[in-house]
Amino acid sequence: MKKFMALVLSLALVIAMTGCGGSSSANLRFVTGGESGTYYAFGSVIAQHATNNAGIKVVGVVGNGSQKNVNELKDGTAELAFCQSDVMAYAYSGTNLFDAPIKNFSTVAALYTEQVQIVTLDENIKTVADLAGKKVSIGAAGSGVYFNAIDILGAYGLTENDIEPTYQSFGDSADALKDGQIDAAFIVAGAPTTAVTDLSTTKQVYLVSLDAEHVAGLLASSPYYAECTISADTYGMPNDVTTVGVGAVVLVRNDVSEDAVYALVKDIFDNAADLVSSHAKYGELSLEYGASITSVPYHAGAAKYFEEKGYTVAK
Repeated sequence: MKKFMALVLSLALVIAMTGCGGSSSANLRFVTGGESGTYYAFGSVIAQHATNNAGIKVVGVVGNGSQKNVNELKDGTAELAFCQSDVMAYAYSGTNLFDAPIKNFSTVAALYTEQVQIVTLDENIKTVADLAGKKVSIGAAGSGVYFNAIDILGAYGLTENDIEPTYQSFGDSADALKDGQIDAAFIVAGAPTTAVTDLSTTKQVYLVSLDAEHVAGLLASSPYYAECTISADTYGMPNDVTTVGVGAVVLVRNDVSEDAVYALVKDIFDNAADLVSSHAKYGELSLEYGASITSVPYHAGAAKYFEEKGYTVAK
């Protein structure tokens, strides 16, 4: 009898997941990030609000980074995913982190910017060119941070061989800076970032600024970046810093219904101003930025919403 009931429950779940053709609007698994990170916290709030108010069921799920999130969409173990805009471009074109193109997903919306922060305690390191010959953490090997670092070094005519690279996480990079083991570190995350904030409580932190000429060249070659400014008061720095950032983007499998995706995007943006108390990232949302992705086409449901608001998106 127990085996029979288990079979009945399993069949019921399959029907719930496959009703309405393909991935239904009844159960949308939203793979986010680690439990201590912004992706998980913000994604869970988005999922809960949509479930309670938008006529769809969205479940926030712990994720393991942008690359794995895209692979979950590919494998059908999730319908929605958070992803950095550069990593989604890699996946769609089959470059860097991906051996072959993945085409079964599309864009829902860009939500906020994760800045490329080049952190140092050495006030004499003022430009990317000054990193030549220095010990620099460039993220875990094969990570999104690693490719961001390679892009920016390349814009200044440098390669991995022109520095003494280490391959460390945000927290380990901050500790290595504090202990004098490295000269600088690439950290890609929304500022202020906890690891850098903690470092700034005991040391004078500097961020390396990018100049206009090199920013322009980087944006031309890698359109998933956007220019941004980190204000001096973020970490108690002497000056504002110019850098580039990648977007924190919500992706969706192509087979999720147009109505479901439309309902999700509408719920996120129409209610953002009233939900800042639920999560601060709601305060960073804008329709213009939401519709700004060009590397991966938008889902028909998302395109419908943005076009109703006067924005034409990539299809």
